[in-house]
Amino acid sequence: MRTLLLLLPTLLGVCWAQYISNTKPGRTAIVHLFEWRWTDIALECERYLAPNGFGGVQISPPNENLVVVDPWRPWWERYQPISYKICSRSGNEIEFRDMVTRCNNVGVHIYVDAVVNHMCGSGAGFGDHSTCGSYFNVGKRDFPAVPYSAWDFNDKKCKTTSGDIENYSDPIHVRDCRLVGLVDLALGKDYVRSKVAEYMNYLIDIGVAGFRIDASKHMWPGDITAFLSKLKNLNTQWFSEGSRSFIYQEVIDLGGEPVTSSEYFGNGRVTEFKYGTKLGTIIRKLNGEKMANLKNWGESSGLMPSDRALVFVDNHDNQRGHGAGGASILTFWIPRLYKMAVGFMLAHPYGFTRIMSSYWWPRNIQNGKDISDWFGPPSNSDGSIRSVTINANATCDNGWVCEHRWHQIRNMVIFHNVVDGQPFTNWWDNNSSQVAFGRGNRGFIIFNNDDKNLSVTLQTGLLAGIYCDVISGQKEGNHCTGMQIQVKGDGTADFQISSRTEDSFVAIHVDTKL
Repeated sequence: MRTLLLLLPTLLGVCWAQYISNTKPGRTAIVHLFEWRWTDIALECERYLAPNGFGGVQISPPNENLVVVDPWRPWWERYQPISYKICSRSGNEIEFRDMVTRCNNVGVHIYVDAVVNHMCGSGAGFGDHSTCGSYFNVGKRDFPAVPYSAWDFNDKKCKTTSGDIENYSDPIHVRDCRLVGLVDLALGKDYVRSKVAEYMNYLIDIGVAGFRIDASKHMWPGDITAFLSKLKNLNTQWFSEGSRSFIYQEVIDLGGEPVTSSEYFGNGRVTEFKYGTKLGTIIRKLNGEKMANLKNWGESSGLMPSDRALVFVDNHDNQRGHGAGGASILTFWIPRLYKMAVGFMLAHPYGFTRIMSSYWWPRNIQNGKDISDWFGPPSNSDGSIRSVTINANATCDNGWVCEHRWHQIRNMVIFHNVVDGQPFTNWWDNNSSQVAFGRGNRGFIIFNNDDKNLSVTLQTGLLAGIYCDVISGQKEGNHCTGMQIQVKGDGTADFQISSRTEDSFVAIHVDTKL
């Protein structure tokens, strides 16, 4: 019994490790730098992310993928693997290693988008049109650079006529058949599991902190468990002895389907797609929704347990109309509402938070659908990704949106760090879409999403003093570049927010006190 009691804390630590983000203390959010080059990410870690308290970067898949030139290098080619060589549009292995080292050295960790459910599409043919030039033959299921052969795919296991998923109400179809024609790996085989783990362990040795497991819904939970069990501990050059990879699995579950998020909780966190869908519906005020309905946001409003959730307002799929959420999803195309949604997410204590950072594309809406949704990242004439250039006001240029550099979102990341661990307190609403809440005695935020002006006196929970609003500006030295909020001796403060202002919320925290 004494031995069991001594082992119990260790066993519990191992069991819980995959839910822990591995971010440095005081850094509580990560950003998805979608399609960025490794050299640009390394610079961004040093010049911007570390100084502003970001905990990490989710990167695009780093492995060799199919080169698609029809129409012209779409973003989704990154999700069509040819091998596990570190060689992609974002850069080569030398550049990848340099990025991981430089980001880790300033306390910003790297989370890899791991595409391990499948290889490239069944219509890709054969040859060497891949980012590293490796030969492949999809018809023969021959990927010698891994190597995988016809024995390593689910063609015989899938029972549909086409070999593709034909019925999403059948979990066997969803897990054993091809997702949009992508040849499905037989993850029930130990050899395939070992090759996947070999790839992920290679990245762990380089210094990555964790993985987004792409298309997890299309793998059996037990198969994911099996290859995750083969992973090494993290590199002790940057992580404490015995640290394990942070795992978050892409499972689209809006309810009503046979494959549920909860089936995957044992492996790590799960992407909570209901979060952005529900929050977008509320902030857009669709179907009679109002922000007052956010009072009980979280598990009691139908979301998964907070300690299992990876949350986001939008991601690279649903901002283009793919995946889940449809017209509810808020994106950078509607900046006023989008900033409110991201502000709410970063002020609220639910889940582990990921921010989206995008690029522009030429939208072409026909019959409610963007038919230009395939556009890849800003590119040069030879197909190489353009560098991210920075304007004098710290925003991005050269085709990059960089929502994480919008000062409102950057300052809310800092707010999120400052109030970490504090309780949800001092809720107020006007029974419509003017709402406010505090985070213990460290922060307070108020929104006006109504069509009328807001003027109200509220209890903030903060000590008396003058605070700088971090949405209209920030604290610089001993003055505010935006609005000042006077907190009185009893903790109350007066707030006025016009219904016509572009930034229709105000946020203050203890580090903005003059």
